[in-house]
Amino acid sequence: QFKLIVENPEKPIAPGLQVKAFVEYYPNSQEDLQDKLRLLVDDDVVDIPLFGLIPFCSLEIESEIDFGEVIASNKVISKEICIANHGSSSGVFKISYDGVVLLNITPTNGVVKPKSKKTVKVDICTDVPRIIKEAMKVELQGRGCTEVLIKAVVVEQVLKVLGVSCGKVLKCIDFGAVYFGTSKTEQISLYNESPENTDWVAVLEDNAIGGEMGTDLQRSTDAVLHDLSLKNRDVDVSTLILCTPNQGTLRPFEKSLVTLCFSPEKFKGDFEESDSSLKQDYVLFLRFETVGNRDGYLQALDDGATATRTQPHHVDLALTGSGLPVMVTFNPGPEINFMDCYLGEKTEVLCTLKNESESLPVTFSFHKAAHFNISPEKGKIKKKSAKDVMISFSPRQIGTFKMKQIIDIIGTGLDKNNLHDLKIISFHQLHLSYIGVCKSKRKKILFTINPGLTPVISNATGQFVADGDKGYTDTAPVAILKSTQTQIHTHRMNRDCKDDALIAFPNDRATSIRPGEWDKKYRTIFTKTERYNYVDPEFAYTAYEQQSIDKHKKYYADFISGLRQRRLEKDVARQFYLYDDPVNIGIKPGEGLKSPNISITDIPKEKLQLKMAPLDHDSLLTSRKLATITSNSKNKETWSWLSPAPSSAQEKEDCSLTLTHKQLHQIFIGPSTIDFGDVCVYSTTTKELHIINNLLVHIWVQIEIEIAELQGTSPLSQVVPPLTKTHIPIVFETITLGIFKRSFAYKINNQHIGHVLVVANAVPIELELSTRELVLNPVPGCLAETEFRATVRVYNPRNHPVGFTWKPVATERKTAFSIQPARGIVEAYSDLECEVVWHPGFNSPEEGEFILCVRKGNAVDLKCFAKVTI
Repeated sequence: QFKLIVENPEKPIAPGLQVKAFVEYYPNSQEDLQDKLRLLVDDDVVDIPLFGLIPFCSLEIESEIDFGEVIASNKVISKEICIANHGSSSGVFKISYDGVVLLNITPTNGVVKPKSKKTVKVDICTDVPRIIKEAMKVELQGRGCTEVLIKAVVVEQVLKVLGVSCGKVLKCIDFGAVYFGTSKTEQISLYNESPENTDWVAVLEDNAIGGEMGTDLQRSTDAVLHDLSLKNRDVDVSTLILCTPNQGTLRPFEKSLVTLCFSPEKFKGDFEESDSSLKQDYVLFLRFETVGNRDGYLQALDDGATATRTQPHHVDLALTGSGLPVMVTFNPGPEINFMDCYLGEKTEVLCTLKNESESLPVTFSFHKAAHFNISPEKGKIKKKSAKDVMISFSPRQIGTFKMKQIIDIIGTGLDKNNLHDLKIISFHQLHLSYIGVCKSKRKKILFTINPGLTPVISNATGQFVADGDKGYTDTAPVAILKSTQTQIHTHRMNRDCKDDALIAFPNDRATSIRPGEWDKKYRTIFTKTERYNYVDPEFAYTAYEQQSIDKHKKYYADFISGLRQRRLEKDVARQFYLYDDPVNIGIKPGEGLKSPNISITDIPKEKLQLKMAPLDHDSLLTSRKLATITSNSKNKETWSWLSPAPSSAQEKEDCSLTLTHKQLHQIFIGPSTIDFGDVCVYSTTTKELHIINNLLVHIWVQIEIEIAELQGTSPLSQVVPPLTKTHIPIVFETITLGIFKRSFAYKINNQHIGHVLVVANAVPIELELSTRELVLNPVPGCLAETEFRATVRVYNPRNHPVGFTWKPVATERKTAFSIQPARGIVEAYSDLECEVVWHPGFNSPEEGEFILCVRKGNAVDLKCFAKVTI
């Protein structure tokens, strides 16, 4: 089987030359051969071994596929394994698996070419948490049967709330007692105990069982029920609890610091409470949810489709706290009367401030008030304690003073610029009324007779001069009067003087030569004769200076007038916006009228279907808000007019947005698991995939389906308007028997990816009978030779109409049984009644048999017996 082809040279080979020889191998049997080739070179003998090997395959496969630790996300995940052929001939492999955990193994058989590899894809479903440890058998040509181990650990997507200092799991945070208007913060750690990234959002449960909002738990039951009947309990709890941050992404096994802030506000009802010591207790539940899993909200909308897990992954944290009013009393107070005193003296009153609160201290600060001094101006009063404050009245002028003293109550409040920290604020004010009188000391004034010379200061007649005025250095004022307002002793020729000249009194002669205003006219008091007015050029203003002064006065007059005008405009706008609502429409209500407080329970449900206002970026999502916007969108279902792609400018702008976790949590697409149940092969079944857009912007939903069994699904792309609900029919049809589990992906705005799991059990077409043996009895009272009749019911438990045919089983004797209808169709999930008749005769057999032949399905036997009595 070896052949040597060579031509020996006739002459010896010179140095540097060569001779080629060819060895051919032609095997004629499936076995390896070994031989040798002997080469004679002059006197030397060289043996060259020859090996003839038959081509063979050498297949090799990995012994294990490890998916690692993955989360239960209703997604089908895949891994690939290679079958390598290191041989020189093609090899055949075959894979078999009898379990139910591994979904798809493709391909299950094939041929691997020499020096190449074949990839096998293995799918598993992450629908429920479990430990997967399966083995599939692989038959390799030339290697026999080997096993490949499949490993995976499917775990829940777990969020935990841990204490910052202790690191232990927290179930409840007690904020304790907090004054109304102040804030208190606590910090927690949110821990992602999962092997994958987790997008989370905080939701405040304001309709949870066991929640309390503004109820004094220490009061009696009757008092609480009476309080609930009088007050409107529609409290927006998102203003009570602030969570920063309230959304985010956690990497695997990562902790994130979250700050919780409790800010109680005093509840105001229809009736004002006379008891200032009203306490309000709060019990709330904060839920940290994973984004996108909203089967609990969609289950009520789903028509028969059940989800494997109806509740989203979340962790609840209870929050408790109490809101207290400031309870500070004054003794004396709230009105303090001071004793009358003279200018330069002072009177004092000792005021006692008492903190009536049994839980919290109070910090106060007095505002400054004119003519009154407080010592100390600031201080802190412990709980159930008192502090003395000395208030003194030190008047700086004569008169009666009624002052309103403002006392600030200091506490910690939320800083809007930095939500993580608190700042010192004045959250409450108390008021005291001061009444004080300052009297002037009486002074004895002696009057002397004027000898005839009028001094600088005198009365109008110059008769008496007050003594003791040496302390006054002011110059005498010029007594002036409008000349048009008096006609006393007016000269006849000046009677018609209509100008606004000023009248000079007789006693202003001492200052008559002082610089005056050049544009003013002075007349005498009696005759109205124009009086001489001397302007001293040494002291008078020039025309330029006077113009500059007038311009300066006008500038400040216009400035003050503008300030007043803007203040009035702001006040008008403030009054308008105060009443700018759908009820008042900007009109100020009449004096004494008060708008009624309407509860949400008093409004009919059909009126609640209004467009929701956008949620604040910092405010929390609440379960009541989510339920409300879901019901609003549910009643606004659209179908035919939705466009498959953004067309208008507004749609393009909205559909290009990157949504936050809180916005994605308000978009419901599901259920996350669509279970078709038992489905007949060659049949078509439809389930609805709901899409609810609770945002105020358009969203673009695109479905990516590459599964052959779901190719009938349409449409695959839709632009959903704001606050709108729609659905996409998912069409399932298959020709392969067995369990079907596959997932498809969808995108929101072409960026945010989600998954939906489709589950079905493909079963063959079949019909069932109500009984397999039918006994026909004679009807009592009937004559002989009458027919015997009975009925059998044919059931179709599947989702596909089934055609059938009754075929009698042939025997040696002709059958006496007949059945009607002999053929027909049974609709899906329905039944059909068939009548069997036995025809009596001399040679009629009392037994018969029929076969129910199902088109593309099973066959069922029915035995019939006629019970004949003689």
